Amino acid sequence: MPWRSALDNVTAGLSFQGLPKRDADARGEEWLKRVGLGGFGDRYPHQLSGGMRKRVAMAQTLILDPDIILMDEPFSALDIQTRQLMENELLDLWAAKRKAVLFITHDLDEAISMSDRVVVLSAGPGTHPIGEFAIDLPRPRDVAEIRSHPRFVELHAQIWDVLREEVLKGYQQQLRQQDHVE
Repeated sequence: MPWRSALDNVTAGLSFQGLPKRDADARGEEWLKRVGLGGFGDRYPHQLSGGMRKRVAMAQTLILDPDIILMDEPFSALDIQTRQLMENELLDLWAAKRKAVLFITHDLDEAISMSDRVVVLSAGPGTHPIGEFAIDLPRPRDVAEIRSHPRFVELHAQIWDVLREEVLKGYQQQLRQQDHVE
């Protein structure tokens, strides 16, 4: 909400639930710190980078402690270092709360390092599952360190074998769409 500060955006759900402002703000400040935005609570969305706005949105969701967390490319606007910090923060939260998380990403490394299961979807239109892989990497995980684990490399190769053809199909679909536009 562009008229609300980062803190007010993070605490909006708590306010709607009737939590006193003082309590909501204290929890909001804590969540802003957890996503690396301590001291930015008074900033408005137009004063934040795209990655900072993504982190505010993540705090806004997680502060409510939902049973199921739906995340669609939540770290796509972040630089690689911040992305890895946020991925590890999410893994830590998951380990503490064991919430169900549906995480959508186009980044195969991210999918493997974050997940217990990876489902590969076909190229659209009419997308459907074409592969499912159990991710049996040890926990707790650090997303940067786990990528050098031999099992990670093995899983990456297996999933890429299924995914490669779909990536090529998607690329061909884009080329055909461009030809129709021109």
